[in-house]
Amino acid sequence: MTLRYQASRIIKGALYRPKTRGGGLAINGGTPVRDKRVPWPPWPSFDLKDRLELIRTFESGKWWYGEKVKEFESRFAALQDAKYCITCSTGTIGLEIAMQAHGIKPGDEVLVPAFSFVATATAVARMGGKPVFVDVDSSWCLDPDAIEAAITSRTTGVLPVHFGGRVADMDKIRAVADRRGLRVYEDAAHAWGSAWKGKGAGVLGRGGVFSFQMFKNLTAGEGGAITSDDEEFADKCRSIVNCGRVKSKAWYYHAELGTNARITELQASLLLTQLDKLPAQTARRERNAAILDRGLSDIEGFVLQPGDGRISRRSYHFYAFRIDAERFGCDRMQFVKACQAEGLPVTEMYYPEPLYRQPVFYEHPSGDYRNVKCPVAEDLAWKSAIWLNHWLLLGSESDMHQIVEIIRKVKTYATEIPSAK
Repeated sequence: MTLRYQASRIIKGALYRPKTRGGGLAINGGTPVRDKRVPWPPWPSFDLKDRLELIRTFESGKWWYGEKVKEFESRFAALQDAKYCITCSTGTIGLEIAMQAHGIKPGDEVLVPAFSFVATATAVARMGGKPVFVDVDSSWCLDPDAIEAAITSRTTGVLPVHFGGRVADMDKIRAVADRRGLRVYEDAAHAWGSAWKGKGAGVLGRGGVFSFQMFKNLTAGEGGAITSDDEEFADKCRSIVNCGRVKSKAWYYHAELGTNARITELQASLLLTQLDKLPAQTARRERNAAILDRGLSDIEGFVLQPGDGRISRRSYHFYAFRIDAERFGCDRMQFVKACQAEGLPVTEMYYPEPLYRQPVFYEHPSGDYRNVKCPVAEDLAWKSAIWLNHWLLLGSESDMHQIVEIIRKVKTYATEIPSAK
C-alpha cells in the first residue's frame, strides 16, 4: 500500500461519517457515502523492493532473456501447478502462439465464448482458423451444455475463458471435448492463482495463457505466459516464442515458423517482486469478496457472478455482478452514475458487445456471424454486466462495508436516479 493510502485510513474518520446520510442520493444533491478525497487502493501497487530489484537488474547490464526470466518461469509454473511455463510478450500473443502450436489450419474451428475480450477470438482467426461463438451461462463462462451443438466435423479445439478469475466448469468442458476428440486450451488471462479442485488454472487442459498487462493482478506493464503439463506442446510454444529455435540445436538452427515474443530481464525482475506479493493479495481479495457477498447477496435485482465449490482458489480480477433493471429499479448506466456520485469508482469499461457483434467479425465479408445469437452474452454486454476492479478488493474491511452501504443506498433510491441517456 502507498503512504497516501495508509494516511487516508487515519483521516478517514473525519471524512466518512456513516450515520449522516441526509438528502438521499448524492447524484440528486444528497451527501455521498464516501468523501472523494479518501483514495481507494492504487494500482499498480509497488514499493521499494520493486524499485531496488529493477535498479539491480538495470545496473547489472544483463537485460536480455536470461536467468531472471528462467526464475520467473519456474516460480510461476509452481504457482499454477504446471510442469512448464513459457513467458511471452503479451497474453494476446500467447493465445496466438498456443493456437499455432495446436496446429490450427485454414478452416479449422475452435469454440470460444461469446462474451470475452476480443483476443480470445482474434487469436484463432489470425492463425487461420475460424472462431465459433458459443454462449456463456450464469457463471459468465463458456456454457458446457451449449458446446455439443456447436461441434462440427471441422472443430478441433475449445478455448474457455476463466472470466474475472472465476474458473469455468472444466469437468464438463473436458468431458465433452474428450468424447469428441477435441483439445482444450484455457484463456487464463484473468486467473493468476485461480485453481480448480486444487489444480491451478492453465493446466486444466492442454495449455493455458496468462496476461501481465498493466491492469492485471500480476503485472509488468505488459507480458504473458503459457503454461502446460504437455512437453511437446510446451517445447513447440517455446520454439515459436524464440524465433523457431529448438532444444539441443545450434543457435541459428530454426525448425519452427517462429517469431520473437521474448520478454526482458527487466520485465522478469518486476514480475518476480510482484509475484512475491500475489499470494497475500489473492487471499485478501478472496476475504474481501466474501464480505461483499454476505452484504449484497440478498438485494433484489442485484445478481452476483456465482461461485462454485470446486474452485479452490479464485483470483478475483473482477468482482462481477449483473443489474436486473426491472427488479433493481434502475438500469445499468443509472446504477453506475449513482455509485460514482456516492464515491465508488464503478467502471464503465465493460465489454459493450458480444464478440460476434464486434465489427471485425460482424462486418466480415463471409457474413458467417450475422445470424449468431447468444442470449446470455447479449444480456451481459448490452444490459446487465458490471464489475469492480480488483484493486478495490485490496482495501480494508471498512472499505468493503462502505461498498455494501453505497450499493444498498443506490438500491433504496433506485427509482429516483435520473436517466443517464
